[in-house]
Amino acid sequence: MPEGADLGLGCGNPLTIAELQTGETVLDLGSGPGLDCFLAAEQVGPSGQVIGVDMTAEMVARARENAASVDATNVDFRLGEIEHLPVADASVDVILSNCVINLAPDKRPVFREALRVLKPGGRLAIFDIVARGPIPDEARADLELHASCVSGAIAIGEIEEMLADLGYEDAAVMPVDGSREMIATWAPGSDVTELVVSAKIQARRPLTSA
Repeated sequence: MPEGADLGLGCGNPLTIAELQTGETVLDLGSGPGLDCFLAAEQVGPSGQVIGVDMTAEMVARARENAASVDATNVDFRLGEIEHLPVADASVDVILSNCVINLAPDKRPVFREALRVLKPGGRLAIFDIVARGPIPDEARADLELHASCVSGAIAIGEIEEMLADLGYEDAAVMPVDGSREMIATWAPGSDVTELVVSAKIQARRPLTSA
């Protein structure tokens, strides 16, 4: 593992639910310095490929330096937004993401793009922050709370309905026990942390179109 690939961020470990197989192509949304990409690369092996997408040029450059330091030839880091992925249609077996989608102002384009790039039968393996109850408008407008991965969360039911409406199957959003204590440290003193929780988000692209 390259030194500096782990920023100590995130709200879970998507590799624990991804069930990666040798030779698969994996996409990480919001890849940062590359931790989950390097872990995934070990699991898919030399015959597989891992693509990391991040919106900041500085972070992509750092991830590429990390990859070069360990000669990770099956990992590719690309500059782009998760709402507009620089990835070909139907080219990815598994999409990972760790506490990034909550930061997107509109989650629907993110999940629509994910569906576009997934192969038929491809799957989502995501950990993210979701809302357990209504988040007050003043908290939604608080940029510090938003950047702390707290006030940008949307409701579990809203995510499940969105995934089903876009065409995913087997969609499930499962809260993670004990995650509220972790989240409380992200915005000390804010009552909003009581309204959100980390969750596993899983779904599949159907094998055939409707």
